[in-house]
Amino acid sequence: MRLKALKDGHWPSLLGAWLHFEVSFMVWLLIGALGVAIAQEFDLSATQKGFLVGVPLLGGALLRIVVGPFADLFGAKQVGLGILALEVVALLLGWLFGASYFHMLGVGFLLGFAGASFAIALPIASLAYPPERQGLAMGVAAIGNSGVLLATFFGPRIAESIGWQNTFGVMIIPVVMTAILFYLLVPDHSGQVFRKSGATFSVRSALQQPFMYWLCFLYGVTFGGFVGFSSFLPIYFHDQYQLDMVTAGTITAICGLAGSLARPVGGHLADRLGGIGLLLTCFLVTAILSVLLSGLLPLKFALPLTIIMLLFLGFGNGVVFQIVSLRFQGIMGTASGFVGAAGGIGGFLLPSWFGVLKDATGSYASGFLVFGLCSGLAATSVLYMQRWGRVSLNAPSVPK
Repeated sequence: MRLKALKDGHWPSLLGAWLHFEVSFMVWLLIGALGVAIAQEFDLSATQKGFLVGVPLLGGALLRIVVGPFADLFGAKQVGLGILALEVVALLLGWLFGASYFHMLGVGFLLGFAGASFAIALPIASLAYPPERQGLAMGVAAIGNSGVLLATFFGPRIAESIGWQNTFGVMIIPVVMTAILFYLLVPDHSGQVFRKSGATFSVRSALQQPFMYWLCFLYGVTFGGFVGFSSFLPIYFHDQYQLDMVTAGTITAICGLAGSLARPVGGHLADRLGGIGLLLTCFLVTAILSVLLSGLLPLKFALPLTIIMLLFLGFGNGVVFQIVSLRFQGIMGTASGFVGAAGGIGGFLLPSWFGVLKDATGSYASGFLVFGLCSGLAATSVLYMQRWGRVSLNAPSVPK
């Protein structure tokens, strides 16, 4: 049934969107995957570790705001190729000039260009499929989140063999190959949302809608939690359970894979059942799991709970963007840029507060409690919108 649904649109565009996001996501989380080795070389504190893995997420958040509108104006294909070229530049700098903590902070911020791929892949997927397939199509494109698997599984293994600096150089190869395939698969008109819909480009129109801010908050929790944990878990598992870099990366890859595979499921179920009700369950579960994980349980209990939590966060990512695609069809690039930026900011804040609170309290427990509080607030907001907010997903996205 799902294969038939994929045939309802232009699947080569969907494949190109997925590939762009997959490889870019791998590059975006590369510093997190190599965080243990980098932290050991520069003898970093917990706070410094948190900022080190968080800075690429912040860079991606800020750049998504710019890339989204650019994709709407100039075409997602053209902007997407530019992003891949900038990724090569960032990887070259990490390979040749990553000689200190502050150098790596700069490289990390430039790697944020890879995180901006989100605002390219989703508009391409949205344009390539009809409204009734939006959740599924964008969920498939966004399964590129599984780039975390490539980064956390292969990155530490390559670094163990040739060093973490040289790992940046190796990663240039898949980026260049992706650029070639992306150019061949995606038509020039992909992402030209405004020319097809006749909508008027207006960032102001998006910012004037309170619904946009609410979705930004929700995505800051779901995607922020997913990408923040995916970046920080290698360091957490190493520090808390004394696992070596490769083992910590491997179990992080398992956690990330669960969330990545759950994303298209969330989008597909939201197509069929509606997204608001699904989000309530998602946030309640993640809040409960965060509180349980704050007990810093033995690894045999903490690992399955962490996998389940990232699974629900990935599921929530798909649901949120199914809602985004229905509400903001006319300005999908701009909307995905703003909402995606909120997710990136959430991802930056999570490892940052984990590091700061670890130095302040001597424990990672309070970091989980803070995330549990954020999930609880998100659940409360969904309950309010469900009962009293009069949610309308089909409201025009651009004032006429």
